[in-house]
Amino acid sequence: MTEAIPILSQCNICTKTQSDAGTTLKLCAKCQTTYYCSRGCQKADWKQHKKVCASNAASAFSSSTSAPRNSPSKGLIASVEKPFHRLDTEIWLHGRPEEDVYKLLIDTYRLRMDDDYKFDGEADTDSIYGGALDGRQGFQCFLRTAHRKRHLLPPWWSQEKAAECVGVGMKKGKWSDLACTIEKSDIIEHYGSPMMPMQLRMFGEQIYGRGPGGQSGASMLKLQKMAENGGDGLHMSHLDLRSAFART
Repeated sequence: MTEAIPILSQCNICTKTQSDAGTTLKLCAKCQTTYYCSRGCQKADWKQHKKVCASNAASAFSSSTSAPRNSPSKGLIASVEKPFHRLDTEIWLHGRPEEDVYKLLIDTYRLRMDDDYKFDGEADTDSIYGGALDGRQGFQCFLRTAHRKRHLLPPWWSQEKAAECVGVGMKKGKWSDLACTIEKSDIIEHYGSPMMPMQLRMFGEQIYGRGPGGQSGASMLKLQKMAENGGDGLHMSHLDLRSAFART
């Protein structure tokens, strides 16, 4: 599954459309407003694009802060208040129903596999992107890594619960099917929130110790906490904004 690209979208350098390029056009990871057909075109445009990249990112963030401050209830049994504050205190999964915890862990793993493949060109051999029939073994490794950082998982977590979580991912044809890939647009549609991919990526960063593409989500987390407190956070410097919007 791929994100839909508007028919008239074209590379900002060579003006190729998706059809002309024969590949999916990619948005600038920082501002999410400018399309490129290749890394070469993006690099060629950076000298000019960097002059507007930060302001474009700020505009995109200003629009996003009008969204509800709570974690989405669509696709989940229960919502939580101020999810970015919960991420900051590393209790994002705490206090949630078991079913929601299982689902969010599976989606954190699946989105990270998609990000690693798209941003870094890397694919774990035990993932679908590396040729596995399903992501069960890769997900089990992911859960073991999360288990070593016990504070990130709910107090009730155990080996038995881990097995139950894997079992949810082995139900064919369901949303959490580990034999199916997902990407950012799928997450947004399923949960009904443009902020949900960001939450999953930040939680994944806490587990893996690095964000997608090696980027840190610390600056963006700070901005989103400001938004949850009723501020827009736009007094931050352009340098901070450029860093915060990397890989989002």
